[in-house]
Amino acid sequence: MNKRIAAAAIAAAAVAVAGSASARDQVQIAGSSTVLPYAQIVAEAFGETYSNFKTPIVESGGSSGGLKEFCKGAGPATIDIANASRAIRDSEVKACADAGVTDIMEVRIGYDGIVFATDINGPDFAFTPADIYKALASDVVIDGALVPNPYETWKEVNPAFPDWKIAAYIPGEKHGTREVFEEKVLAHGCEETGAMKAMMDGGMEKKAAQEACIRVRKDGASIDIDGDYTETLSRIDANRTGVGVFGLAFYENNKDRLKVGTMSGIVPTTESIAAGEYPVSRPLFFYVKKAHLDVIPGLREYVEFFTADEMIGPAGPLANYGLVAAPKAEREALRARIAAGETM
Repeated sequence: MNKRIAAAAIAAAAVAVAGSASARDQVQIAGSSTVLPYAQIVAEAFGETYSNFKTPIVESGGSSGGLKEFCKGAGPATIDIANASRAIRDSEVKACADAGVTDIMEVRIGYDGIVFATDINGPDFAFTPADIYKALASDVVIDGALVPNPYETWKEVNPAFPDWKIAAYIPGEKHGTREVFEEKVLAHGCEETGAMKAMMDGGMEKKAAQEACIRVRKDGASIDIDGDYTETLSRIDANRTGVGVFGLAFYENNKDRLKVGTMSGIVPTTESIAAGEYPVSRPLFFYVKKAHLDVIPGLREYVEFFTADEMIGPAGPLANYGLVAAPKAEREALRARIAAGETM
């Protein structure tokens, strides 16, 4: 009897979700500011191609913000897709499940790089993770001792750099770009400078040391940007000696205003990212509620449209904007998983 009651409850919930979701006739998307322009390009092309479906609504809010909205539940009051510049976390999968979102489809659309850029008239910066760590970390190693960061200028960090006051505009903590910045730049710089070893030699547990490695200074030298890259660009416009963190595609579409620095001797380009040479790159994703797939008009078609080679292939409009296309075999496997309805 209990099993029958539980089964009936689940069935009723599914019907309620389907019925309520069908009251909405437009796909709703939110999340990563990095993925935003790609999703907007696809949404506009989708609206022009399918006259029987409305153009999807695409909003920003950051990867974490989008996934938080995504995991609020199912139905017309919740979004259908979350864009993300990082993979969904286990804690977010659990939050989704707790809210009734149990079947999540992961779609990896391609790759992007994170770049460090200044005003177009700035110098030629040749950064390393150690340079960024020394400039922005909360604590650094000096003469073998771990001390609060005393560096005030880039020249103090590296004699080859200009005598500019350190002012770096980095992605805020709700952005997926921040996590990649922490893992692939700050954490590596912490290792390279010996700060990680100094922390552990001083008795700090490994996990605590890893957390300390990605902690940035709070004295005004490192400035969190919670908006999108246009806000970071406006900060550079206002402070010509500032350094900003951008997605590669945004930089490539603003080359007339920005000068990019190298990282570990590698110039960030779609070619260097595709070849695995540029060290600060990451995959880009969007996540779909399978429960909405055949309920929200146009959702399935949008997913299939987005993942076609005409969109995410090397000759498509997303590549023209700056997306680094995944290898052909990876794209074909993605479409096979979508056709099969595979979930995480």
